[in-house]
Amino acid sequence: MPDKRIIAIGGGELKNRETLKIDEYIASEAKKAAGDRRACGLFLPTASHDCMPYYNTFHKVYTGLFDIKTDVALTCNREIDPEKMRAKFLKADFIYVGGGDTVFMIRQWEETGLLPLIRDAYDRGVLLCGLSAGAICWFEDMYSDSVVEGEYSMYRGLGWISGKISPHYNERMLDFDEIVLYNKYRAWGLENGSALELLNGKPLRSISGGGKVWVLDGTQGDKLVKTEFSVAEE
Repeated sequence: MPDKRIIAIGGGELKNRETLKIDEYIASEAKKAAGDRRACGLFLPTASHDCMPYYNTFHKVYTGLFDIKTDVALTCNREIDPEKMRAKFLKADFIYVGGGDTVFMIRQWEETGLLPLIRDAYDRGVLLCGLSAGAICWFEDMYSDSVVEGEYSMYRGLGWISGKISPHYNERMLDFDEIVLYNKYRAWGLENGSALELLNGKPLRSISGGGKVWVLDGTQGDKLVKTEFSVAEE
């Protein structure tokens, strides 16, 4: 069975090159997977309601800087050709899920038939990457303001990865820490400019473009225990 990999990016503006070190790592892994072929990245802008300027930014970074061919999977307000969509996924050496409305994104994937294609790619060993919404959707529970902007709550994710998670942790730290401690959770906090790489559902390493990945433990009494995560212990 192929290894299943996810790179979850806590946040940062792609257009301002704030995640460039992480993007460089993703590009290098995609080129390894492609071998002698030109690597291809498939962008999913579902969470931003298929915002094309967002895809154009992805293209400028990954094609302009890393010479990777890009494509985009669009589902909003359009008829989907299942065979053409499947072909896009089969050509991809990595899939990159953009930020935005996480709850809408998951519902849209389910309603349009995109979710089975994503799952199939994951099971085939295609690298899944994503920023913000695209980072937290894989987990059991995610901290988001998807339903009402600015009002953060815990929502159910896809559940492919166990645990709870918040992106933009440096911006949401106080509120998320309080929720984790009050509910006696164990959770992940991903700062902007940080990424967590997962291998077969388990944390492998952090990748820093200036931010940190935190392990939060609210089960140890009346004080939250916070540990910076770097590399998984053997």
